[in-house]
Amino acid sequence: MRTRTKKQNEVTVLITGASQGIGAAIAKVFAKEIRGVKLALVARNEKNLRAVARACTKLGAKAEVFLADVANAASVELLAVAVNERFGAVDVLINNAGVFEAAPFAETTIDQFDRVVAANLRSAFLVTQAFLPAMQKQKRGDVFFMSSIAGLSAYPNGAAYCAAKFGVNGLAKVLRAEAKGRGVRVCCVYPGATWSPSWEKSGVPAERIMPAEDVARAFLDVYRLSRRTVVEEIVLRPEQGDV
Repeated sequence: MRTRTKKQNEVTVLITGASQGIGAAIAKVFAKEIRGVKLALVARNEKNLRAVARACTKLGAKAEVFLADVANAASVELLAVAVNERFGAVDVLINNAGVFEAAPFAETTIDQFDRVVAANLRSAFLVTQAFLPAMQKQKRGDVFFMSSIAGLSAYPNGAAYCAAKFGVNGLAKVLRAEAKGRGVRVCCVYPGATWSPSWEKSGVPAERIMPAEDVARAFLDVYRLSRRTVVEEIVLRPEQGDV
């Protein structure tokens, strides 16, 4: 696999699930705040992803679209090759991809359970495994895992989603334990209700839901800390309480 040689001070950020919601907001805040940042935007929805890339380009970033199913091992392998050839090693990896499906425990189908766990948990494992070696080689990098308050406290009708997000917490903790003192920082983020297209028909007032831009800002602020400091976990909740 041919890897592009990076210039000094060049920062490459890879974001999965970047076509909408928090992923798109993270892309835009990094584009706006980090001069000359290179963004590898990953998702399956090409139309939405290209719109996000255009917005990031207008903000001063170099943004490229990478279509991939991050729950599929072969697709992630191809993704890694493409990103390495285009941008070189990834400096900041943001595992944001995921889906939410609600159903009572007894009514959750095997297919539904597998689909939710794959999108939220398997994807984070596959993508991190693909891009971690380069970070370890250069002894520098940041890996973010997108969990949820559903990964801290279980609730009814969330068997698949809660199981997946509790699993994400475990992945993050293991990687953090292995990465201590080796230059790779690991942060697990637990947001509460955050505005995305899935909330549009929920009937929940917008003021009860956090804006995606606020959650995105947390990722940027954690990344900007001195390399001597790591934020292992961060919990974000709506000011009025959980929805």
